[in-house]
Amino acid sequence: MYLGIDVHKRYAQVAVMDEAGKIVEEVRVVGVRDENADDYHLYVTNLPREEFLPADLATMYRCRWEVETLFCELKTQYELDEFDTRNPVVVEILLYAASLSLLVSRELLDLVTEQADDEIVFPPERWAATFRSHVQLVLHELGEYLGYSPPPLLERLIEDAQKIHQQRPILQETLATATQPRCES
Repeated sequence: MYLGIDVHKRYAQVAVMDEAGKIVEEVRVVGVRDENADDYHLYVTNLPREEFLPADLATMYRCRWEVETLFCELKTQYELDEFDTRNPVVVEILLYAASLSLLVSRELLDLVTEQADDEIVFPPERWAATFRSHVQLVLHELGEYLGYSPPPLLERLIEDAQKIHQQRPILQETLATATQPRCES
């Protein structure tokens, strides 16, 4: 595959050609100036020039990039790239839990950004790791704020540790019965 670029006054036309020189697809390169960076952002697209202005393309690519970074965050921070189950119901629950966690994380990021000094920047991937490492504290604070009192942990641990497994008496009875000699009639 080769690229052939024709530069015109206001745009570049790019043709993707095979080894024989036959055009496989035509795309265009659009440059949109970023005043803050004093630079151009270049986009390659096959969308028609008549229907999509450069500013529209920049907006669409920016939104697409945001979606890509959200999925990347879901995969890395919430481990959605590796499920330990094939049960579709469990997978659905994990997806909902991760999505809700991401939503809460982003809402807290907005809150923190509002409270912080203007020059402080919170990169999303760093924020996600920070949120994940503090999520238990966040849940505890949220529970207190909502008036939820957690069960007394120490008493519950002691009680649960003393419980005999429900299957244990049945297992002991089965073993006792199995080891007794059988009476033949």
